[in-house]
Amino acid sequence: MSSQQESFTDRTLVVSGGSRGIGLAIALGAARRGANVVLLAKTAEPHPKLPGTVHTAVAEVEVAGGKGVAVVGDVRKEQDVARAVETAVEHFGGVDIVINNASAISTDPTEALSTKKFDLMMDINIRGTFLLTKAALPHLQKSTNPQVLTLAPPLNMNPYWLGAHPSYTLSKYGMTLLSLGWAAEYADAGIGFSCLWPETYIATAAVTNLAEGDKMASRSRSPEIMADAAVEILSRPAAQVNGQTFIDSEVLTAAGITDLSRYGGGDDPIVDIFIDAPGQGL
Repeated sequence: MSSQQESFTDRTLVVSGGSRGIGLAIALGAARRGANVVLLAKTAEPHPKLPGTVHTAVAEVEVAGGKGVAVVGDVRKEQDVARAVETAVEHFGGVDIVINNASAISTDPTEALSTKKFDLMMDINIRGTFLLTKAALPHLQKSTNPQVLTLAPPLNMNPYWLGAHPSYTLSKYGMTLLSLGWAAEYADAGIGFSCLWPETYIATAAVTNLAEGDKMASRSRSPEIMADAAVEILSRPAAQVNGQTFIDSEVLTAAGITDLSRYGGGDDPIVDIFIDAPGQGL
């Protein structure tokens, strides 16, 4: 059985911000292999500009072949995060995988960036990742092949990226540093801590709601590329992925999936931030 066919039956994921986009795509990728999924998100009611709620996401998980439970809550709040983990334990007996997906972004220049936006990025990206992982750790340590996958970039110290949006960079690199730190701190615990980042823009609401969003979306790959890469990582032994920072296309290429055209983006997809490419960073 290849890793892309491996069963996730009886494995339980807790996903933050999983009501849409990449988080939902990863949940569905695992659900198609029989996983149990607990989705933590604030979207109890439809948003006027964003599709789906945490409840519709759970319905999609179950249609895909998994079992799902919705937890309406805020990843910034310790009690909500604890409730999500407790729900996983009560419904499915434990936690095997954590997906730190919830994230906020603002690339405003420093002098234009509001304190509110700065705090939001730090609270969701860094605090949320810390809270969810900490709450799940006692249960992860009881699991076989437990993993924590954080959607954060490799640490790229190129001054181009350091100067492009320092506050957002701090928040995302903070997520990466937490993952790398936990990989070292819990090196003997058998938990695989890793990060995953897209090579290109991904066609989510964060892209389509931008100016010229439709045009940008046409040069963005679908969230399924991140889902397939995540499933590949989560199918590997925890010790093999611990302390790694992965790029989606490289994960799939290493798994023998060399034709990425199925994920869209055209012949010249937009290279994502933190990835060096001609015109940005190089």
